[in-house]
Amino acid sequence: MDDRSWIFIEDRVNNPYFEKCLSDFLKFAYKKKEVGSRIYCPCRRCKNSERRKEETVRAHVTMKGFLTTYTIWIYHGEDPWDFNQENMNNGVFRRIENDDMNELIHETLGRTLEENSNINLEELRGACDEETNKFFKLLKHAETELYPGCKNFTLLSFVIKLLHVKSLCRWSNNSMTILLELLKEVFPENELFPSSYRDAWKIVKDLGLSYHKIHACPNDCLIYWKETEHETFCRKCGTPRYKQIVKQSDDSSEQANKVPAKLVRYFPLKPRLQRLFMSSKTASLMRWHEEERIKDGKLRHPADSLAWKHFNDRHPSFASDPRNVRVRLAADGFNPFKAMNNKYSTWPVILVPYNLPSWVCMKQTSFMLCLLIDGPKAPGNDIHVYLQPVIDELNEFWDPGVPTYDAACKQMFYLRAALLWTINDFPAYGNLSGWSTKGKYACPCCNKDVRSQWLMHSKKHCYLGHRRFLAIDHPYRLNRAQFDGTIEKHSRPVRLYGFEILEQLRDFRNEFGKDQPVSSARKRKRRTKDNNDFEQSPICRYNWKRLNVFFQLPYWVDNLLPHNLDIMHIEKNFLENLLWTLLGMGKTNDDINARYDLKEMGIRKALHPQSKGDKVFLPPACFTMSKDEKEIFCNVLKTVKVPDES
Repeated sequence: MDDRSWIFIEDRVNNPYFEKCLSDFLKFAYKKKEVGSRIYCPCRRCKNSERRKEETVRAHVTMKGFLTTYTIWIYHGEDPWDFNQENMNNGVFRRIENDDMNELIHETLGRTLEENSNINLEELRGACDEETNKFFKLLKHAETELYPGCKNFTLLSFVIKLLHVKSLCRWSNNSMTILLELLKEVFPENELFPSSYRDAWKIVKDLGLSYHKIHACPNDCLIYWKETEHETFCRKCGTPRYKQIVKQSDDSSEQANKVPAKLVRYFPLKPRLQRLFMSSKTASLMRWHEEERIKDGKLRHPADSLAWKHFNDRHPSFASDPRNVRVRLAADGFNPFKAMNNKYSTWPVILVPYNLPSWVCMKQTSFMLCLLIDGPKAPGNDIHVYLQPVIDELNEFWDPGVPTYDAACKQMFYLRAALLWTINDFPAYGNLSGWSTKGKYACPCCNKDVRSQWLMHSKKHCYLGHRRFLAIDHPYRLNRAQFDGTIEKHSRPVRLYGFEILEQLRDFRNEFGKDQPVSSARKRKRRTKDNNDFEQSPICRYNWKRLNVFFQLPYWVDNLLPHNLDIMHIEKNFLENLLWTLLGMGKTNDDINARYDLKEMGIRKALHPQSKGDKVFLPPACFTMSKDEKEIFCNVLKTVKVPDES
């Protein structure tokens, strides 16, 4: 079972080679199992989450395919240490006795400084002096024997594997410390052996990537960054930077006991992008979008999109080097404690490099967490305050770039990076773009040309005028009965570009922070209702909640599609509303208030509510199901397994 390239085969039915390899896998999985027992199913649907019998596993894997990311069969009796990383990437596995820690260090922090004479060592040292120190420190731990005469483990390899076991088995930090204290007594000769979890983490932390803790105002007014780094009170609201706690009498304890009122974790982008080029395996993939992508006009990768091509046309110097990185930004909030009633919110901000192949860039291993905002309140429209460090670093990457070593080409070059767009759900779209996605003018694409109507009975806005996007001679434009009772004569809304948005926001001043007093000018803007006076009145600027921080990027005004919607949320919400409406239960949109709104608008008279004595009767719609049809429909839905969001 050394050769595992068969798990990637797509033509599986009636394939003798695939059937033989699958049989060998099942024999391996049942080596220590009883006949007829159940094992985890490694198909692409079950994903090792459900136990099934041998015949079912064989059928699932044949029809749905083997889970391609499941390359180490730990759920079927394989030792997770018995594989070679280099051969794993080629689809070939073999048992090894010793781990090559030097190779791990070279692929992580670069390479041995004396390996190739064609590299300017002084240039490498000057550009990555801190990284070089980490390099030699890790080499020292990689060459230290665990105990005198030990050939299978070094100090570094043992600590790495021990921390891996801790992660797999979910040990607590305290239990890890107790184990290390015991092992310290077992290996008294090794003075470098860690005596606590904290000491063990210090040994391997240079293999990972660090982060910075930035203090912030609990009202989201500002972060203590650069010119405000040493201030102790918020400039805007006057809130103290630190919590009020009991302090010790001596000065050192007083300084140590200061706890920030709010803390933001910032993960620098520079070492993470540089790390992609320090590995010979990923450095070549960073040029895939230009050198290996199929260019036949079909949309397979973001590089095939009009926005990507438009960006290349506007910035030819950036596009000239395929190693320059294009990234996208995504942000959304979630509750980390799986309890929606808890008043706590966590907002991760993630960057994804698009240079990689499409089957690699959307994997979890390619995601770069650059910001983690947590606290009792969501940042909302004030998220731009926390994005400032990310914008500053992206500006540094734009011109002239960051010196980076390319392991594939074996040379130093100036790495540049650009943010192409953001992807969010609709509420987060409003937070990042600055345009309010609520109320009368909720559509950011239509902007001032939004066609909306307030539904008196449903107590919400509905957005009409979709027929404007059809061709001018489309028959639906003249269809009154099946729409809102009018003939559509208007043309589609004009697309707004970056410079036009900046013109709308001319002299706009951001007011960050919660509980900010509303000025009298904004109160007057709220009272403005006439859509015809949109350009003359301040309502246009009022619907802009913020001048978003992305306009600080010199190329953002040229982006063709700066903000995108996450289709997963749209599909989920649309499907839920459609199913509940068809079933006439739950969150149905066909309720009595909707029928009264139809009556108010004077359309669909056959669906208007009818009074019969003291009761109100709702005539059935064309999609209304009978009781038997609903039962059949529900039984069909139970047989459909909805895939998870990952």
